[in-house]
Formats: sequence, C-alpha cells, structure tokens
Amino acid sequence: MDSKGRAQRRQETYGTPPIDPLPPAIGTSSASPTLGSLPVGLGSSSSLNVKARRGSRTPLIGSPTHPPSGAVNMVSSQPAPTVVNREQQLSKSAPRFNGVDTAYLQHKFLHENGGRRSSGVSGHTDDEDEEDDEEEEEDEEVGTAISIHKWPSIIFGRDVAVDVRDTELAFDRARQRLYLEEEDLEIEIIGYQNNRFRLLLYYVGCALSGGMLYLLLRWLPHYQVQWIGTECSLEHADWVVIKNQWGEISIEPILRRYYPGSIGSVFAPSQMPRLLDDLNLAPPSQIPAPTEPLSNLHILDYRYVRMIYHPILHRFVTNGWWRDELWNSVKGLKRGLNRDVNAEREILFGENLINIKEKSTFKLLVDEVLNPFYVFQIFSMLLWCLDDYYYYAFCIFVISVTGVVTTLIETKQTMARMSKMSRFECPVNVRRGNFWRQVRSTALVPGDIIELSDTQLHTLPCDALLLTGDCILNESMLTGESIPVSKSPITEAALKRLDLHAANIPSDVSKHFLFCGTKIVRVRCPHGGMKGDVTAMRRAGVGVGGLEMGGDPEQAMALAVVVRTGFNTSKGALVRSMLFPKPNKFQFYRDSFRFIGVLACVAVLGFLISAVNFLRMGIDPITIIKRALDLVTIVVPPALPATMSIGTSFAIARLKAKDIFCISPPRVNIGGKIDCMCFDKTGTLTEDGLDVLAVRGIDLQSHRFGEESRVIEDLNGTISTNEGGSLSTLDFELKDNVKVEQARINAHLLHAITTCHSLKHVEEELIGDPLDLKMFEFSQWELEESSADNPIGLNMTTALGVGKSKMKGGLVPTLVRPPGGQKFCVDLDPSAGMDMKPATPLELGIVHSFEFVSSLRRMAVIVRRLGRPNLDVYVKGAPEAIGEICRPETLPINYKEQLYWYTHRGYRVIALAHKDLGNLKWHKMAKLKRPEVESALTFLGFIIFENKLKEGTIPAVDKLRAATIRQVMCTGDNVLTAISVSRECGLVNHDAEIYAPRFVTGEASVKDSCVVWESVVNEGQILDAEALVPIDQNGWSSADQDSIGASPYHAMAQKYELAVTGEVFRWMVDFATQETLNRMLVKAQIFARMSPDEKQELVDHLQDIGYCVGFCGDGANDCGALKGGDVGISLSEAEASVAAPFTSKTMDIGCVLDVIREGRAALVTSFSCFKYMALYSIIQFTSVTLLYALASNLGDFQFLYIDLIIILPIAVFMGRTEAYPHLNRKRPTARLMSKKVLTSLLGNIFINSAMQIFLFWLVRQQGFYTPPSPPDAEDVNIACYENTVLFLFSCFQYIIVAVVFSVGPPYRKQMWTNAPFVITSCLLVTLTGWITLFPNDVFRSWLELELLPFPFRVFLIILAIANLVLCWLAEKYVFPHLAQHISTLPSTLHSLLLKYRGYTPVGRKKKQSSKLFKRILNDMNA
Repeated sequence: MDSKGRAQRRQETYGTPPIDPLPPAIGTSSASPTLGSLPVGLGSSSSLNVKARRGSRTPLIGSPTHPPSGAVNMVSSQPAPTVVNREQQLSKSAPRFNGVDTAYLQHKFLHENGGRRSSGVSGHTDDEDEEDDEEEEEDEEVGTAISIHKWPSIIFGRDVAVDVRDTELAFDRARQRLYLEEEDLEIEIIGYQNNRFRLLLYYVGCALSGGMLYLLLRWLPHYQVQWIGTECSLEHADWVVIKNQWGEISIEPILRRYYPGSIGSVFAPSQMPRLLDDLNLAPPSQIPAPTEPLSNLHILDYRYVRMIYHPILHRFVTNGWWRDELWNSVKGLKRGLNRDVNAEREILFGENLINIKEKSTFKLLVDEVLNPFYVFQIFSMLLWCLDDYYYYAFCIFVISVTGVVTTLIETKQTMARMSKMSRFECPVNVRRGNFWRQVRSTALVPGDIIELSDTQLHTLPCDALLLTGDCILNESMLTGESIPVSKSPITEAALKRLDLHAANIPSDVSKHFLFCGTKIVRVRCPHGGMKGDVTAMRRAGVGVGGLEMGGDPEQAMALAVVVRTGFNTSKGALVRSMLFPKPNKFQFYRDSFRFIGVLACVAVLGFLISAVNFLRMGIDPITIIKRALDLVTIVVPPALPATMSIGTSFAIARLKAKDIFCISPPRVNIGGKIDCMCFDKTGTLTEDGLDVLAVRGIDLQSHRFGEESRVIEDLNGTISTNEGGSLSTLDFELKDNVKVEQARINAHLLHAITTCHSLKHVEEELIGDPLDLKMFEFSQWELEESSADNPIGLNMTTALGVGKSKMKGGLVPTLVRPPGGQKFCVDLDPSAGMDMKPATPLELGIVHSFEFVSSLRRMAVIVRRLGRPNLDVYVKGAPEAIGEICRPETLPINYKEQLYWYTHRGYRVIALAHKDLGNLKWHKMAKLKRPEVESALTFLGFIIFENKLKEGTIPAVDKLRAATIRQVMCTGDNVLTAISVSRECGLVNHDAEIYAPRFVTGEASVKDSCVVWESVVNEGQILDAEALVPIDQNGWSSADQDSIGASPYHAMAQKYELAVTGEVFRWMVDFATQETLNRMLVKAQIFARMSPDEKQELVDHLQDIGYCVGFCGDGANDCGALKGGDVGISLSEAEASVAAPFTSKTMDIGCVLDVIREGRAALVTSFSCFKYMALYSIIQFTSVTLLYALASNLGDFQFLYIDLIIILPIAVFMGRTEAYPHLNRKRPTARLMSKKVLTSLLGNIFINSAMQIFLFWLVRQQGFYTPPSPPDAEDVNIACYENTVLFLFSCFQYIIVAVVFSVGPPYRKQMWTNAPFVITSCLLVTLTGWITLFPNDVFRSWLELELLPFPFRVFLIILAIANLVLCWLAEKYVFPHLAQHISTLPSTLHSLLLKYRGYTPVGRKKKQSSKLFKRILNDMNA
C-alpha cells in the first residue's frame, strides 16, 4: 500500500489531533491541560474486556509516513520567519515545516481560537449535540476513531510564514511521544521518580482517612502521580506515566537489568536512520562504536510491547522491529547463534511465550469491589443498616456478592480462554553453536535455527523465515483463510524487502514467512524427504546425507530462522489487539452516566425541598442527613450495570445459535448503526469454486480467437484419445507449417493449464487455490510430488536435465502427466521439420515457481519436459496484466472485444502466455529475475470461469437495499466482471448508468495523469472530471447550476454509479482534490482490482466521510478491512477467528442481516432498559419525596417487594425480545440525549409523577382518611394511608412503564412473543392486584399497609389502567410528534419574530446533515 500519498492527503486535508499534554514541561511556552481522569489504580493498564481492535488507519503523529511530531519537543530557534512552500511540504513524509512542530502549531491555533474546530470532514466522533431531524433518523456516530480536525488554513497557504520564536520548545528528556504502528496507537511517556517525603505522607493520609484517600487517588490517578512523583528524565526514572490519544493513562515501572553485550547488539547502526526518522530527531553529534559495552538495559513493558531506552537518543524504542546486522543475505540468516549471543538475546527479548499475565483472584476481587459502583453499594448498605433497613440491606448485599462472584468467574473464564488460545510451548530442535539440541520453545530467540521436519512440531511457536525445504501451513486462526498456504525458501530479493518494522508483512514476502500459531500441514525436506524422515534417521544414528550430499544432515532438513518471538510475533499483535482494543466511545454509554448525574441533581433538589419541611417539623440533623443520602441511593438503582448490557448478552447468544460468533461484544450495538456495507466478491457474493466454462485459444489463420473448447478433449490436436497413441489413429495430418504451429500453440495452452498453479498433495488430496484446483481438474491430468517413500526425483531429475545437487533448495520438481498412460501424439521439435516422430512419454516437471503477487496480478512457472533440454515459461493472470507483457503481434485482433464480451456477462477470465527459454543451464536459470522471465511472452489464450452467485446473495442484497443500507463491492477481479455480478445480484440497479475510469495519459504514480470517466454501456457519455457528474451531448454537466433547471439530462444524470479500478483509486487518493475524492467515495458502488491494503484504505476513507462501515469477506485477503471496519464479518469454518469481530460459519452474506438485526435489537433494548431503570428511580424518588412531607418513608419489606419481586425479573426478561425479522429503512438512535428519547423519557416521568401527586392529594380528601401521628425521633411513620396508596399504585407503575418501554417493531418483535416477560408481567399484575383488592393480615403486616375501603381499592385499579392507557397512547402517538415539533420550534419562532418586525420570511432553509457523505449526496443531486 502506498501509504505515503494517503498520509500526505490526510495531513493536507484534515491534519492530526495532538495528544492533550500532561502537566507542562520545562521550557514550554504555555500551560497545558492536566491529565484526564480514569478510574484505574496504580499499576493497572487496561480493562479486562476482550474484543478485537478496529484497526482504524486514522493518521497519527508518528507513523512511518507521519512521524511523531511531538516525539521530541525540540525546535531550532531562528530570529526570522521561515518560508515554507506547500509543494515542498507534500514531498516530505514528516509533518514538520523547517523544524517547526506542526502538532504544536495546530494545538496553538485551537487554543488561540478558543478550542473552536472547523466544520470540515469529521471522522467517527460522538461530539454531535443535535440530530438530523430532516432525515428522520439519528446520525450520531458510533465508531471509535479519533476526531479529525481541519488544520488552520494559514499552514497550507501558497507561501507560509512561520514565526519560530512562537514555537520555542526545550529539548525535554523527561517526555517522549511515540507511535506504535501495529497498535495504531500514539503514546506520551513521562518519567517520574518517587518523592519519598510525599510518599510517606500519602501512606499516613491513607491510614488516617480509613482508606478514603486511597480510594480517591485510585479513581483519580493523575492526582496520585502529581502527589507521590517528581518528574525527571527518562534515563533516571523509576516509573513512567503513559497516556494515549484516547485519554487512557497507565503507570508502568522501569526494569533495569544487567546486559553483557554491546550497544550495537541492541541498537543496530543500520537502523539508526529509521529510528531518527520515526522519532523525528536530528542525528546525534557523537555516535559511539557499535562494540562499546552496554552495562544495563532500561526496559519498559507497556501492553506487552517491550521498549528499550536508547542511551544515545535518550528515548525509548520498541524492539519488535529488531533485525540482526547479519540478516543482509540468506547466508547470514543461516549462521545461527552461539551460547553467549543467545544469553544476550534472552535478556533483550525475554521468553518466547505469549503469556497473558492473569491477575490473582484476590487482585480481581479487590479491583471489582473497589469499583466506584460497588463502593457506592457498600456505602448504601451501611446507610440502610443505620436506618434499620436490615432485610433490604442484606438482600442487596446478597445480590452484590452474587454479581461480584459472577463477574470474577466470567473474567477468570475469559482470561483462561485467552490464555489457552494464546499460550503455546512445545519441544523444538534448535542449533546452538555447531550442535543440535532439543529445547523448549520458550527458550527461542531471534536468530535461532530451528528444524521444521521434527515430528513433534505441529504448530509454529514463533515467527520465522523458511531457509530450506518447503511446507504447507494452515493460517485460518490468524486470517480466517481455510485453504492451506504453501511456503517456499526465502530468496535474496525477498529478504531485502523484509521490513519487520511494518504492521503487515507484504504478500511477496509472506510466501516465505512462517507465522506464529499457524498449523503445520506438511513439511517437505530438501531432496524430497517428508517430515520426520530426517529426524528419525538422525536419532537412530544413521547418516542422512542421502542424495550424495556428503553426509551433512542439514542438507536434508527443513530449516527456518527465528525472526520474532513472544508478543512481537503476528499472533502476539493480534492477541494484544483483543486485550487492548480501542475504547468504545459509544454515545449511549456516555449519555447514560450523564443522565445519572442529572438524576443525582434532581435528588439533591428534592432533598432541599424536603429538608425545609424536616426542619419545620423539628427532625434532628442526623435523620435529615440520612434521608438526604437515602434519596441519592434511590436515584442509582442496584440493577443498573446489569441492565446496561443485558440486550447485548441476549443478542450474542442468539447470534451464536445461528453459528455467528462474536469476540467483541461492544460491536453488537455498533452493528445496529451500519449504513454502508462492503462485500468481497469471490467467496462472499459468489461461490468459492469457480467452474471452468471453456478454454479459448488462438486461430493462427485468422489471427483471432478460435472456437470455445468446453472439454479438454477439444484440445486433441495435441493429445490422442486412444490409449495406444499409434500414429495410424491420428484424426488429423500435419501438412504445413501453420498446422504445426497451431498444434504447438494448443500444446502450450494445455501445458499452461496443467502446470501454472501452486497445488500440493496432502494426504492423497490436492489443496491450493480454488481457481487452480478447478483449472487442473478440468485438464484431467495427474500431479505427483516427490517424497522419501516415492523418490521420483532420483531418476526424474536426471531425465529433466537438472543436476542432482543443483536443484533450488535441494527439491526435485513437481510432476504432472496425462491420465491413464496417454501419450503425446507427435514430436513438434522445430528441428524435426515436417516429419512426425513417435513421442516420448509426456511428463512435465515444474522446476521453479513465481508465486502470485496481488500487485502484479499474475504468477509464472518454469517447466521442463521429460527428455527435452528446453525450459518453458508459462504465465497466467489478469488479462490486463498479461496483455502488457506479451508481444503485441501475438495478441488476437479481437482481444479486447472478446475480453469485454465475457467480463461484461459476469465471467471470470484468466489469460495464459508462454515463453521459450531454450536450453538454459540451471545456474543461469537460478539467476533469472522475475521481470526477465515475464517479458516478451507469446499469448496462448483465455480460460473462462463461471462465477456463480451464492443462493443467499440476491435475497440478502435485496433486503439491505430495501433498508437503504448502501452496498459496495470491493474485489480484486476485473471491473467489467464486477459490474456484471453487481447487476446480477442487484447490488447496482439494472437501469443505472455505470461509469468506469481509465488513464488517458500517465499512470497511478504520476500526479499529472489524466483520467476520463466513460459509460460502460453508452459510448460517448462521460463524467465531468472534477464534479463527477454526467456531461450531456451539448457539453453541459449537472454541476452547472445555471443549466440544471433547463436540462432534461439532469433527471437522468442522478441515476448513475461509478465503478473504480484500483489504479485510479490509488491515483485519486494520492493526487485528486479532496472534493473529487469524496464525491467518488460517495457515488462509487464497485471497486475492482483492489489490493488487500487498498480495501482497508477504502474502509478508512468511507469512515472519514461519516459512514458507519461494515465489511464482509472470506478472511483470506481481507484481514485489514475486516479489522478496520466498524463491524467486520469473516466467513470462515473456524468457530472464532481473530481476523474479525464476527465470524460466521454460514458461508453466505445472510449473516450480515442477522448481525444488523441483532445489533438494532440490542441497541433498542439497551435504551428501553435504561429508560425503564430511569423511570423506576424517578417513580420511587417521587413516592419517597412525597412521603418525606409527612416524615414518612417506604418500609423495609416494601423496598424488597419493589426491587426484588418486581424490578429484578422485569429488568432481566424485558431484554429477551428477539430481533424483528425485517430491516426498517430507519436506523435506531444511538444518542440518549436526543429529542426523541428525552421527549419520551421526560413525558413518562411527568405522567407518572403527576399521577402520584394527584393520588397523594386525593387520598387526603377522602372521608376515611386520618392523618398520621406526629413523627417520632427514633422511628418513622411507615403505616399510613399516603404510604399505602403510593406504594400500591407505584407497584402498578413499575409494571406499566416496563410494558410501555418494551418496544416492538420495527426493531424488535412484538412484546407478546417474549413469553418469559409476558408471564412475569401477568403474575406480577395478578399478585399486586390481589394485594390491592384482597389484602390479608399477613401481607398487610409484612408490607405495613393500612386497610383501604373496597371502592377506593377498585378506584386504584381503574386509575392504574388509565395510567397504562395514557402512557401507551402518549408513547406511541404524542411524544414522536412532539419531538418533531420541538425540532422545528426554533425556526418557527424565528419566522414569527421576523413577521413581528415587519419582515417577510422567504422560506425555510433546509437543515444541513451532520454527515459529510449526506451533504455531498445532496450537493450532487441538487
């Protein structure tokens, strides 16, 4: 992926938000905000939630293309302003202007403008305060990417004058900014030493305050840091504070260990330029020799990322990118380690173990109990005991203990599952010095040589590079790809491209790279020995030289070199992403706690009102304080934390029943907000196994394509159908050179089909790419690989003309042959002239392979035929790629015409080509470069595959389209094929015009290239290159505002879509204007010829313009996009893969509908449960406040009846309502502080509170009413008419609001489908009604009720029914319309004001959407 252009574009357009700094350092020009608060304790670094990270590629300060501008606060001071040219800036990857820290400039700009941010492009932020009521849906973002701010325009002027005197920052060795690329995380590190005097005062204060000081500083760690620590240089720090861009802070110790090695063994001199670039530092004035000893290491472990203090740069650097100086050649890789070097690296890298540090049960218990919520519960229980509510306090204590124990068990089980999945160790054979020995895999370090052919090795314990032999690995655990992957020995060229610093291994290197955690399917030793043969012979003391290798065992062993260990491996990075996901800034969770704060304020207000009455009645101050605190405990109900996530828990359980597994629960709710769904094509929308439709070769006489060959027998110009193959049975005669050449072309076409693949034999079964499998099965040939039991290489190697010990890696070729002993009919050697010779047995050996590379879109093999000296090259790949490397005269006249015909009808077309290398010696062949081999080819023909849609594709696409969820195809296939499949499945409307781009001049890497957008169907119709709107025959475009109304072309112009190729996408991201890029992103429905990195980049850009993006793929090449999307769904046979938050075992896109449906249901359930708990608090608060007027309160058992018998079962069962089967066009709101939600919530609060106040007044007017006795100083008046009436009526209200808030369609099924909830509600209504109408002495005594006259009891039932009807009608009909009128109220008042002042309003201006993509759509369709 060309990340440089992308970073420059994002930097130019959006800029990058700086981390809010910690307390100001020495030399800073202005004070900075202090640390944000986070309820974590000393030493804690994260929560225990296990979920996958999004992998969002939002640009951050410090990436390789965007280095950490704040890594060092050092700016060269100059007296005069420095002029910076914009073009010069864009040519550099570092965001600095002649040494000026642009992050500081941005921060200063925002500070000087009062923190105001421009209204430019906004990413996934939750800071929107208003709804888009015009769109009749909530547009709040639910992603977790950081906000993207627009940089001040002064920075990007044509000539920018920057006054360096305003940006003077001292070089501060106490602070450092660092970008962790694999985590997509920017951190700030600040060094501290313990202040012993303050630390002593801290301990004394904790003891004297009974632990209250400890709790406060535990919840507010930044104050703890400021109190006990003194900021110092990182070199002398005892511990550090680490803060990331999400505001999370962690306090980590610095470990100091003795190190016997040199400074060069830790910090390689060759990597110094890269370090300086990443840290944005100038080269140091003095660099010590690499051999200078390094006495000790300062080690910092943060989130399992190890960082080492660099004594020269005075900065911490990660060691995950470490690379040995000897790894500059394959020979250097094979050197191995001695004991001394091994000991040094054990200190440097630690154990090779992905070991999750599990907290002890006691530590988990302490962390859970000291959570602010449970501390509040403990405080509440003590208060209730003081107020003689012993039974209630005991029951809440039991509930709290049950909750704590349940949480502990779940946490321990989750960590145990994570440890089981991540922790792995096994015995492995390793070479130390000149001896082989068996060690535990935990002892491996980078540079160790290990044996893969050991029978005890089934799973790779580290990241390694394959040195000798070949192997097949199952990488499904890492990628979700169920097809095993073949690996070959590392080459010099691939070694040069190896970059361990990058987040991902390039595809051309990954074919030699063995990933930790992958399963070994097969290992083949050099010279054909299978796994285990060499080990068994070596252990038996038998020489394994074999093959005349001089008895050296290593020449017959499959070897690999360790390059990364532990958490530095690819598996370790994935485990880290699950342990430390990006924080979920879902608006609902933030709003819910804000609302609780509002309720607390209401409680305080209610108490102040009651306190006046208490004082008037002469209540003692202690009782008044207890009553005040009691009101606060009522506001925060005990069941609140459970109800916040109960909808998600039920949704995950329902998804699991449908074979959809989720490893990131917060993504369930986000799934309900998806408005853009991206799909891979092959294996996702279409079947994995493509069927061969036909082979179409060249007719040399007409120089056009010949007839289609639907079966392999149609190529029998080269193969006799008779087993004998005698010349007398030939169906044709070769009379002239044209027929001879035609037969030769047909033969090469058949040979290309049978050899140009990467298939392998595993347990008598061919495995490999599905396309290769179908192609080879079509040929009906046989494939054979060498092994120890079947050493075909001994004879065949000689027959193929390859030296016995000269084969690459020591391997004999894979052989293919016709089935059943069929023979080649004639010898077509040009030297034979026109004479036909009897053919030798036809066997083709695949001598060398150039694997498929996505950027090249082709693969190649070098083949030698049995008994022939010549080498042949066969290449297959995308027709566009093959056409560029073939000799033009060999291409048929109708090449483009036929390609268009097939691709436009949805077929997948693969082109085949050939090249004769002649009698090339092995040593010369080994030196051939790929560009030399894949050039000046002879075109052979097409092989056409049918791309059949999966059965579930069309119904799923139709339902998503009906729900107005945008659908995008993102594929590596041909653009015309993608268009055809899109039309066939309904992803693109059949009547919509589709425009595809092409380069008129230039290419993707040239800035001044010219791109034209042409209609795929109607020739001559094009788009405006900038506005991307159609241009009619008169040259007018719909972008011309003056002609919009008059042009009939405008109406038709809106019905068009774009199909973008990967090359044009790359060019637009790098060089097009931001407006044009955004328009392309909004209108493009098809993205073809996209590389895996470009797929991820597309997801990032769609998120940048406001979409909530889901991605569904098969996991093979889509890992980046699956992780980058807000919701990623991998279609995989694996039950749970770390490749995506969701994994579906149902292999069609119907699972997308389930995820969205359950996400919407979970979101609505979360809102319903929260609203219910809020109403429960307010109803109880109203009852208690009214009773306070009489110095009364609810009784102990009354609280128990309400909380345990009514609230608890209802809160659990009301979330069990299943998702509605149909997707609605509107998405549910994600904001609690929205007009729709608040109108409903406040309206129900008003109705229910008014009912209680009315009943409180009414009962006091009845003839049977007797006032309660005056309050006692030591007791309260529980048994009174007011208490009885309010308690009984409020019990009905708790059930009523549960029914009213049990939202059904369009997001959940009808309430009555939830049988447990309906049964529970009916039982509670019956029980409460019976207590109301027919109370016996037991219940009256238990609940402390007064006996009411029967008519009044009946009146209570009638009033409760009226309450239900009123709330239900208001919730369904009144509140939605009221919310809509509230939205229009400001504009209405403004119009009335204008009329009052004598002005005539000219019309209401339509409110702009908060989403950028909607504004772009409105602009393009205006």
